[in-house]
Amino acid sequence: MYPEQAPHVPAQRAVEVHQPTPYPPAVPVAAPVVPVQPNAVPAVASVVLPDGRVVTGYAINPAQPEPVAAKSAVSRTAVNVALGGAGFLAVCGGLVLLTSFIAALTAFITQLIILAAVIFGGWIAVQILGTTGRQGGTTVNIRKAVFKRNHFHG
Repeated sequence: MYPEQAPHVPAQRAVEVHQPTPYPPAVPVAAPVVPVQPNAVPAVASVVLPDGRVVTGYAINPAQPEPVAAKSAVSRTAVNVALGGAGFLAVCGGLVLLTSFIAALTAFITQLIILAAVIFGGWIAVQILGTTGRQGGTTVNIRKAVFKRNHFHG
């Protein structure tokens, strides 16, 4: 039999209590000094730790949260819908004006064609009627005629 499977009585163990030992104070190590001209002398802060050590350093400004962008009073969707509606109305108005212009231009061209037909037709009528009237007609010279008692003598 293996010892893990053997029944045993729980043994009492001795409890050891460990006390933390403080670290010895750190010996400062001299770092090479590099002369730098600061724009402004920052404030130096010192903090005394509970064990008596003093930590000195520059104060770090807490991070400022990003300013929240002001939310507009009107939603972006409403603005887009309104602009789309205005654009649609502008296109419809432009199409109405274009249709009116085309109708007016068509009427004007129709009137010009009718006017040309009337003028050309009148000219043709004058040419046809004017030449046929001269061919078969009788010319009477009233100044040379002599009238005697209701008789015409020529």
